[in-house]
Formats: sequence, C-alpha cells, structure tokens
Amino acid sequence: MSYGNTLRAAIAEPGTTPLIGVYDMYSASVAAGHYDGMFVSGFGFAASYYGLPDIGFIAWPDMLGFVQRLRGAFPRHHLLVDIDDGYVDPEVACHVVEGLERIGASGVILEDQKRPRRCGHADGKLVLPLAEYLEKLDMVLATRKDLVVVARTDATDEADILRRAEALAATDADVVLVDGVRSVEWIRRIREVVDGKPLLFNQIAGGKSPRLSLTELGELGIDVAIYSTPCLFAAHEAMDAALGELKRADGRLPATDARDQIGVAESTRLLAKNITRHHPVPTARERVDA
Repeated sequence: MSYGNTLRAAIAEPGTTPLIGVYDMYSASVAAGHYDGMFVSGFGFAASYYGLPDIGFIAWPDMLGFVQRLRGAFPRHHLLVDIDDGYVDPEVACHVVEGLERIGASGVILEDQKRPRRCGHADGKLVLPLAEYLEKLDMVLATRKDLVVVARTDATDEADILRRAEALAATDADVVLVDGVRSVEWIRRIREVVDGKPLLFNQIAGGKSPRLSLTELGELGIDVAIYSTPCLFAAHEAMDAALGELKRADGRLPATDARDQIGVAESTRLLAKNITRHHPVPTARERVDA
C-alpha cells in the first residue's frame, strides 16, 4: 500500500482535506473515531513527550518511534508528520524521511526555519536563506519515493512570503504551506502566487491565522487543513477541570453513570479498536460459519 499516494489522492479531491493534530496514542485513538487523517504535530509531541515548548527539543528517533506506534494502531489513516527543519542537517532530514516512509507515514512537512526554531505561530521566527532551504528540500524530494512532501515557509516579511511561496510552488513538492498567515486576503495572495499547486493551511487555537470552516477554506482554494492542537488543548482544559472538581470533592471520584463521564468500560472499548483494526473484515459466509 502506498500511503503517500493515498493521501495525494485525497488532497486532489474537491474540497479541503482535514488532518487532526494528535499528540499521543490516546488522543489518536479518539481522533480516529472522527476523522480519516491525522497530523503529527511538533507542538503537541514536544508538549506530551518532553513537557517542553515547541522550540527545537524534538529528537528524530523519538518522532520515528511515535509514528511507528501510530501506524501500527491505525493501518488505514493518513499520517502527515511534522519534521520541523529536518533536524537541522540535510543528511539527517533525508535519513528521517527514508525511515518515516519505511514505517508507513503518508507525508512530511519540512520548514525553512533556522535555529533557534519556533512554533509557526510564535514571534521571533528566523528563516534560512532561500537557496539553502531549497537545496535541503531538493535532497528530501530526491530521497522520497511516494511520500507526500509539504514545503513550508515561516517567512514574516510580506515580500519574502510571496517570493518564497512562489519558489516553493516551482519545486516538486506536493503541497505548499505558508505558516502563520494572518488574514483571508493573504490566503488569496498566496493562492495566486502558488498557482495550481496544492495549498495547506494551519489552524491553531490562539494562533495568528483566522478561524475558518472547511467550507470557507475550500472556497479560498485551500486543499489541506491541519488542526495542530485541538486534542492537546481540549485535554488540558478537561484535565484541569476534572482535577479541580476532584479537589473540591475532597477526593471523591464522580459517578460514571452520567452520559458525559468516561469510565473503565468506555476507555477499554476505545483502545480495543486499535487491535481490531488489523483484523480483516469477515465475509458474510465466514460470519455464517462462525
């Protein structure tokens, strides 16, 4: 199975393909019940795996290990992976891309930031000289087989944004991402300079970009939308609320008979699906024989 080509085909369909940011196996298990595609967010992974902000702490073997576990549990979902700047060196970027494709990732996002890197919606971002980034990108493109490659720029100067977006669209990258886009008008301007190349839009709560529906994004010519942190931030809010309530209740757990309370049975059923996804669907005849 070519996971890259499967994602490529989904991107080519009319409308905007959503990919939901997951940060661990449990969040992925919940997301899998709602969406066909996942985004392995660097923001979420740095937060969950290291307890650190998204400023360059991720080690590539840790990311490969996480993606391998994801693919093992979700054999049919799209998995787009944030590999930041390719972990600095072009040779490392190529090695990581080879490993991810072997594991079964659907695609990667490679950014043009230089160290110290930042979340795409943070202030203080610095970018590599365009020629240096394009050299790294070309090496990655030459390394991949069917993997989808998203070329990302974190430029903030208006003229540089358009110059880089146009240059990225001229490469063999499958998709272009300009991160931290601040307005609908800028989406239109970027859409114009990348011409017919598929365009990706990153939405993050509290970020710099406008909050737009999939219908609105489709009308703007956006082909892919990644939602980096809905699971992470929802978990943060829910855990904080639950522990605050536990403290107020003097340590007495809430009843689980309420419809909005998750207990052992519900959690176990959710996780059991990660086993059954690998089982082939029985034919009608096999069900009768059973």
